[in-house]
Amino acid sequence: MHRKRWNASPLRLCVKAFKVIGMKILVIGSGGREHAISWALARSARPDLKLFCAPGNAGIAQLAEPVAISATDIEALADYASERAIDLTVVGGEAPLALGIVDLFESRGLRITGARREAARLESSKSFAKDFMARHKIPTARYRVAVSADEAHDILRSGEFGAEDSSVVVKADGLAGGKGVVVARTRREAEEAIDDLMLSGALGVDAASRVVIEEALEGREASLLLFADGRDYALMPPARDHKRVGENDTGPNTGGMGVVTDADVLDEETLRRAVREVVEPTLEGARADGFEFRGILFVGLMLTEDGPRVLEYNVRFGDPETQAILVRLQSDLVDIFSATTRGTLSQTPVRWSEEASACVVLAARGYPARAETGARIEGLERAALREGVQVFHAGTARGSNGEWLTAGGRVLGVTATGQNLDRALARCYDAVGEIKWDGMHYRRDIGKVRGQGPVVSGQ
Repeated sequence: MHRKRWNASPLRLCVKAFKVIGMKILVIGSGGREHAISWALARSARPDLKLFCAPGNAGIAQLAEPVAISATDIEALADYASERAIDLTVVGGEAPLALGIVDLFESRGLRITGARREAARLESSKSFAKDFMARHKIPTARYRVAVSADEAHDILRSGEFGAEDSSVVVKADGLAGGKGVVVARTRREAEEAIDDLMLSGALGVDAASRVVIEEALEGREASLLLFADGRDYALMPPARDHKRVGENDTGPNTGGMGVVTDADVLDEETLRRAVREVVEPTLEGARADGFEFRGILFVGLMLTEDGPRVLEYNVRFGDPETQAILVRLQSDLVDIFSATTRGTLSQTPVRWSEEASACVVLAARGYPARAETGARIEGLERAALREGVQVFHAGTARGSNGEWLTAGGRVLGVTATGQNLDRALARCYDAVGEIKWDGMHYRRDIGKVRGQGPVVSGQ
């Protein structure tokens, strides 16, 4: 993977100094992403590593001690980290970052990896991110920002984004849990999306107090993630996720039904171009704007005929991208996270397996709308015994007799590696075949849509 050093610093400390006996790490979050992070941290060579997770889930509880504090109660989390002398805190999701958890922890002298509040605006505000990209000449879709439904409708009527039958993307400005983006195929659909987002209140006042209207880009999507310490960065294997609930990319968008990492996701030439035109200008632009970026940056890309274009920024691991990426990590994740907080990433090995990987999400009946919960899950132990397979828990609970029960929409992420993508997918689906519960559904074409023609998207 690629690495870039902007400047050397005599203040950099050897990362080995951070290797202490009895190290305690707190992971914040409760989904499959946090289970994968906890699993990767638990593989550290440190003999006395102790993991905690707030609030965690039943699967994570096999690796980490659960902490009954909400991921968004940042004051209580800081108090807990201080009282328990936590050595390092790892933030899983975007909400605590947007609330300023990193700023709070650092103000109390607590070590934490993640984006500070100002940097988190790259995800928490679509308009902020688009203006940032325009200011630093980072390639993205044409856009306009509207602060009222009337203004948004006027923008549509202006013809700036094409005729009545042209596709256009409407995005709620704020965090919306993956539900704030609509790819409208017609003007009518766009108008309905504006009214749904801005007038119905379905996403909350803050999320849709303004909207971003964009041209719809055509091409293939890819996700490029990286670790950053404010000066240096290290790329992760590029990934491609599958958002729609139905096979052949049909049905409503979800939080993610599966993901693959493979050399075909981004060829070397396109990867170099994405680094040169997107990654480095983004990190340098953050420094120029006064908020050097630390933690994890997730760049959603559309691979158009004119080159890669940024669809969105996230300031944390994706879900389920994390599952498929971290099973390929060969270095110590504790060292890497520690390096992002200390500015020592250039001195820290970040090595990845050359294998491909895949994750297939198993969801409950009703997802992504109202998911049914409480169904008994069978076959988890058999699935976990499959070669090259890891089963990550996103929404599970334990019953009174210790049985596994569904407790969310996305329940499990069955993940596997292989010499190539076909082998990784075969292992995934073999393991999926061992698992069952009433109402379980999943996509059977994860990784298989990569050979289809161009798609229009604007996530």
